[in-house]
Amino acid sequence: MKYRSVGKSGLKISEVALGSWVTDLKGTAAENVTKETVKLAYDSGVNFFDCADAYSGGAAERFLGEVLKQYPRKELVISSKVYFPTGEGVNDRGLSRKHIFESIDQTLKNMQTDYLDLYFCHRFDETTDLTETLRAMSDLVAQGKVLHYGVSEEWGSARLEEAQRIIDRYNLYPITVVQPQYNLEDRYIEHEIM
Repeated sequence: MKYRSVGKSGLKISEVALGSWVTDLKGTAAENVTKETVKLAYDSGVNFFDCADAYSGGAAERFLGEVLKQYPRKELVISSKVYFPTGEGVNDRGLSRKHIFESIDQTLKNMQTDYLDLYFCHRFDETTDLTETLRAMSDLVAQGKVLHYGVSEEWGSARLEEAQRIIDRYNLYPITVVQPQYNLEDRYIEHEIM
């Protein structure tokens, strides 16, 4: 397996990650397949395991946490994301400080870990002031709940530039990683970010 640096953080992740987006954890057979998949990935040198609080209503985090606890934590890079609804309440979504703080606490419980290596803003939140979001993410780093944070999808160059101005102005912990959607069909980052 080859490994790459995450920005200038010094953190190294495998070039191949195991994500859990389409995890429909129903039944013992599905659980066994997931366990075998994680084992195969780990044995192949994958150290980066990616999830999100909203995947399968939180079940993906719970199950991945249960499976990963058999491996040495120091050898794993675990990430999750925040933004999509995690409940029926009006504050159970988005990138408000309230939702970010409540989501990380539930994620850490679900994943059975004291910290995440990477925590992503899953989408851009038009309803929350960007300064509020960036302060909350920076505070999670200061608290040790998150080592690094980043953004995922729908963060074009203008939003990233605005975020950097806010980070510089308030001396906040910087965005370490950008995880854009990029495939044969969706290649906007070639013009927007790269």
